[in-house]
Amino acid sequence: MPTPTERLTALRAALSGLGVDGFFLPRGDEHLGEYVPACAERLAWLTGFTGSAGLAVVLPKKAAVFSDGRYQVQMRQQVEASLWSVEHMYETPPPLWLAQHGRGLSIGFDPRSVSVREIEALEQAGCHMVALSCNPIDALWADRPPAPATPACLQPLALTGLETHAKIQIIAETLRKAGQDAVILPDPTSIAWLLNIRGRDLPFLPVVLCFAILHADATVDLFIDITRIDDAVRAHLGTAVRVHMPADMQQVLQTMHGKTVRLDTGRCPIWFASILRDVDATLVDGTDPCLMPRACKTPAELEGMRRAHLLDGIALCRFLYWVEHNGIGQTEAAIADHLLALRRECSLCIGPSFHTIAGSGPNAAIMHYAPTAEACSRVQEDAFLLVDSGGQYTCATTDVTRTIWMGTSAPPEEWKKQYTCVLQGLIALDQAIFPAGTHGYRLDPLARLALWKEGLDFDHGAGHGVGSCLSVHEWPLGFTRRPVLDPLYDRMVMTNEPGFYAPGSHGMRLENQMETCVAYKTETGDYLHFKTLTLAPIDTTGIMPERLTDAERNWLNSYHAHVLEQIGPHLAAEEQGWLQRACAPL
Repeated sequence: MPTPTERLTALRAALSGLGVDGFFLPRGDEHLGEYVPACAERLAWLTGFTGSAGLAVVLPKKAAVFSDGRYQVQMRQQVEASLWSVEHMYETPPPLWLAQHGRGLSIGFDPRSVSVREIEALEQAGCHMVALSCNPIDALWADRPPAPATPACLQPLALTGLETHAKIQIIAETLRKAGQDAVILPDPTSIAWLLNIRGRDLPFLPVVLCFAILHADATVDLFIDITRIDDAVRAHLGTAVRVHMPADMQQVLQTMHGKTVRLDTGRCPIWFASILRDVDATLVDGTDPCLMPRACKTPAELEGMRRAHLLDGIALCRFLYWVEHNGIGQTEAAIADHLLALRRECSLCIGPSFHTIAGSGPNAAIMHYAPTAEACSRVQEDAFLLVDSGGQYTCATTDVTRTIWMGTSAPPEEWKKQYTCVLQGLIALDQAIFPAGTHGYRLDPLARLALWKEGLDFDHGAGHGVGSCLSVHEWPLGFTRRPVLDPLYDRMVMTNEPGFYAPGSHGMRLENQMETCVAYKTETGDYLHFKTLTLAPIDTTGIMPERLTDAERNWLNSYHAHVLEQIGPHLAAEEQGWLQRACAPL
C-alpha cells in the first residue's frame, strides 16, 4: 500500500503528464452528495481525511485539505502535516487560498464531480480551470472497490402518501409555469423521492445511485443499469419513465437541442452543462424543484416519523440503561455496536443513518468523531460520553444525540454550567414560534444565546432537515450561522442540536428531532412551532437546576413525563424502573 507521500507524488506526476499544474478534488462523487460509495472515497484515499465534507487542492509545491468546523480536529489527526495544510473552508475558502498560492496556474478537475458554481468561483481566483477526460485518482488507486449495484426496490404508497405519477405531475407543472422544458436531477435522493424507489447502494443512505431528467410533459428519463430494475419496479414506473443505461446519458442530453433546461449550478456537475451548451440548449440556474415538496412531509410520512421515533426511543432507552450499568471500560466502538444491535432488533430498522459518533472524554470534543474497532478509546469514568446516532427505518429516518455523565462523582461546576447552557439552547429553539416562511438561519441564534451569555459557542449549525427513509441531512433546510435562504413551512422535519466543545478536554451536544406544525393562523399568515419527535431522557446529572427558569424546568419535566408515558410500557421491569428515575421531575 503506498504511503501518503507516495500517493501525493504519484498524483503530481500524473498531473504533469496531463498537462496541468494542479488538481481540485472535492469529497463528493458524480452525484455531489454527502454520502459516497467506497469506490468514490477519493479524498480519503489521497489525504487520509475521512470526514463527510471537504476537498483538497494540489499544486506543484503546496497542497491543502479543507473542511468545515465539525472536522477541524479530525483533519489535524488524520492528515499528514508535512504534506498538507489544514484549512477551514469558510474562514479560508478554496478560491481565496488558490488566489494566494495558485494564481496563473492550470488546475485540472473531474467535470463529473465538480459543480458549475465551484468552477466559476475558482476561475475568479485567477486560475485556468481545465476539465480532464478522467479522474487521475482512479488510475492510481490500485485496489479501488467496485461500484455498488444493488437492485432498486419500491417504497410503498402507505409510507409515501403520494403516488409517483402525482409527484411527476407536480414537478412537471412547476417547469411548465416557469417556461422550462426539463430539469436535470443528479441527486439520487430526489429521484428516490420522485419515483418512490429506494436501494442499498450506500451504507447510510437507502438509495440507488442514478441520474434522471424530468420533462415538462411529465415524462422522465432514468439512467440506471436496467438489470437493477425488476419487473415489479418496471411496472411501478409505468410508461412515463424511460429507463436507459448510464452510458446513454450523453446521447439523450444531445437530443435536447434548443430546449430550456433547468439545473442547479451549485448541486449539478458541470459535465451536464457542458454537454447541453454544446447542443445550444438554454440553461437556467434553478434549485432542484423536488426539494421543497420532498421537505414538506405527507401525513403518511409524518405518521411514519412518529412510529419510527417510538421504536427508536425504545432502543435508545434500553441503550441508556445499559450504558449506565455497563458503559465504563467499554470501547467506544462497542458502545456504537450495542446501540445499533438494539435498533436492529426492530424488523423495520434497515441500518444506521450515519456512522455513530460515540466519544468519551476528549473524543467527545471532536464533533464528528467516528470510532472504529481499530481506532477508538475506552469509556472513561468521571467524563462525558457523547453519543450521536440515528436509524434508517422503512418508514422514517432518525437522528438523536445524548451526552451522559459517566461515574459517581459530579461533573466540575464549569462543565455543568456549559451543559446547562446547551440544554437551554435546545429548549429555546424547541419553544420558538415564528411566521411560516422564516429562514432557518434566523432561528439559529436561539440555540446559542445561553452560551453566548457565557462567552461560549459551537462551530456547526444548530440543526438540519431530515428525510423520510432518505438522507439524515436533507438539503437544503437547516439552522445555520450563514444566511442560507431556505424557508421553513408546515410539515417539515428538523433537528435541534446545540453543543459545546473544549478540544482536548470534553464535549457535549443534545439533539432532538422536531416537526414543524401550525401554532395559529392570522390574517397575515400562519405562525409555526415545533413538536418534538425524539423520545429519550436527557441526562440531568450535568444540569445546574438553579440556572433554569421556571419555564425551562417545566419544559424538561413535561418532556420527561411524555417520554416515560410513551416508552415505559415497552421496557422490561428493571429498565422501566431506571426510566422512572431518569425522568423524575427536577
